[in-house]
Amino acid sequence: MNHATTALQQLGQSLWLDNITRGLLKSGTLAHYIQHLSVTGLTSNPTIFEHAIGSDDSYDASIRALHDAGLTDEALFFALALEDLSEAADLFRPTFDASHGVDGWVSLEVSPLLADDAIHTIQAAKRLHAKAGKPNLFIKIPGTPAGIEAIEEVIFDGVPVNVTLLFSREHVLAAAEAYLRGIERRLAAGLSPNVASVLSLFVSRWDVGVKLEVAPALHNRLGIAIAMRTYKAHGELQASERWQRLAAAGAPTQRLLWASTGTKDPAAPDTLYVQALAAPDTINTLPEKTLVAFADHGEIDKPMRLDGGYAEVLIEEFTREGVDVNALAARLQREGVDAFAQSWHALLTRIREKCASQAALP
Repeated sequence: MNHATTALQQLGQSLWLDNITRGLLKSGTLAHYIQHLSVTGLTSNPTIFEHAIGSDDSYDASIRALHDAGLTDEALFFALALEDLSEAADLFRPTFDASHGVDGWVSLEVSPLLADDAIHTIQAAKRLHAKAGKPNLFIKIPGTPAGIEAIEEVIFDGVPVNVTLLFSREHVLAAAEAYLRGIERRLAAGLSPNVASVLSLFVSRWDVGVKLEVAPALHNRLGIAIAMRTYKAHGELQASERWQRLAAAGAPTQRLLWASTGTKDPAAPDTLYVQALAAPDTINTLPEKTLVAFADHGEIDKPMRLDGGYAEVLIEEFTREGVDVNALAARLQREGVDAFAQSWHALLTRIREKCASQAALP
């Protein structure tokens, strides 16, 4: 095992890979990451699948078979995605079992076109989870207002949820509140509270969003400050009487997951966010390039402070520079939804093109 990734694991942080391709599975690369780089889970999103299917001809045979079976568009994509994620879930199943469901998860996102439609999000989440038939598969639901509404119902229905596209302390607490309500309703109905969930806070996109608005001395610092602020608030929630009561009844911890942790600024260290976000009882989902870089030359200084450290002082500096963090969080979330929707349309177009080209073959 690599010292740097092992050190994070020993600190109490899980490392999940933010990527999936058929080549990653078939080549044994994912198995290598599990064995040697302490990877204990995996996430996916529409952009990841767009890149995978668009650049990899290993999907062509499956696309042709599924198309010949009468599947098209979204139905065909989800069948493809579940082929990959089911194989990945099986690779992580020993980790899932050994950790009693804390680790070993993979994630599949509902259509981003449903981000403002709670009713259809609920239906899609239940349908996809049932179709997958894997106990260690999260359904990803965005933390938009409609998504928050859907999360409570989906948790009540017993579907594990990875809440995605969260950008602020307030977003995280709203998603956590929906989870708590869902668990409380299950207990009131005599159902098991053992339904897992994680809260995915996007980090590096903050720094991209303000780079042109603030002095160079503040570059690549806001995302980490927002993460520190959120970590403090999340810890306070976990320590609350309400949460402790649910935990005592058997509810699992809804962990914070650091998302968007690849360095976007070429002038900044390529392991910037991994090192800054070292925190017990959290998850860091890393792009493959960032994982390999951290394994090669990553270092850990000190774990993130529970009290939020200098976060509020630094956020105040951004406020003086004219940054409205609440407005920016809302903007980043909407941009995230739009970016995933764009990838979704591109993904379906690519599948249609491949179906057409496969149909033209003898």
